[in-house]
Amino acid sequence: MSNQQYALVTGATSGIGLELARLFAQDKYNLVIVARSQDELESTASALSGQYGVEVVPIASDMFRREAPFEVYEEVKRRGIVVNVLVNDAGQGQYGEFIETDINRELDIIQLNIGAYVVLTKFFLKEMVARNEGKILNVSSIGGELPGPLQAVYHATKAFVTSFTEAIRNEVKETNVTITALLPGVTDTDFFRKAEQEDARMVKEGPLADPAKVAKDGYEALMSGDDKIVSGLMNKAMVASSHIMPDTAVAATMHKMMEPVEGKKGEDE
Repeated sequence: MSNQQYALVTGATSGIGLELARLFAQDKYNLVIVARSQDELESTASALSGQYGVEVVPIASDMFRREAPFEVYEEVKRRGIVVNVLVNDAGQGQYGEFIETDINRELDIIQLNIGAYVVLTKFFLKEMVARNEGKILNVSSIGGELPGPLQAVYHATKAFVTSFTEAIRNEVKETNVTITALLPGVTDTDFFRKAEQEDARMVKEGPLADPAKVAKDGYEALMSGDDKIVSGLMNKAMVASSHIMPDTAVAATMHKMMEPVEGKKGEDE
């Protein structure tokens, strides 16, 4: 039997977002799932509803558009849905030297990775504080803890997300609303294809985390009301060491990890 609570998940048709949606559905949360593709949303909604017996409301929205998160909020209100848990997951990056990458795509990424998070968090957090209940999970990245040559804008957006989450968490600490940041590392999702980063050393040679495991870490931290969770022991070690090393050394190490693997560029894995 449904507990009649709703979780809203952006980026919910693939990767970590889809795995988080599954965990909520498994615990009998009704869902509002947001992504760009109407077809993928309807397929995901049908699968989740059929498997878990919960209501799944799909909302197609292109979060590259500045107006999109406002429209998502208005649609949720129009349907009379109270969002008990907000999961900001949707995010993209662009691979390459900053002087060579497409500025318009980078501005879209900033809108998606930062603008949409800020808008949805503001509107739903105000409602949660008024009710004195609710949870928010902001999916950041260990990239926000590390300078990211060849992914400079993406890493910077995730630094924003982590800092933003820590700040507003402090602002609402006297309420029953909790805000959690999830920091994954390199994860086996569609992110690297969209970022055209599939040939990077960290993707070709490094172990890729299972998105289901990352989602489970984030879900458990969210439900426990934890402030922040770095998913994976290796990622915890990398973040801890980066806080000791000089920034220049961390940037140099990251640059080597980001570089394309010689002789493999363009080849099938």
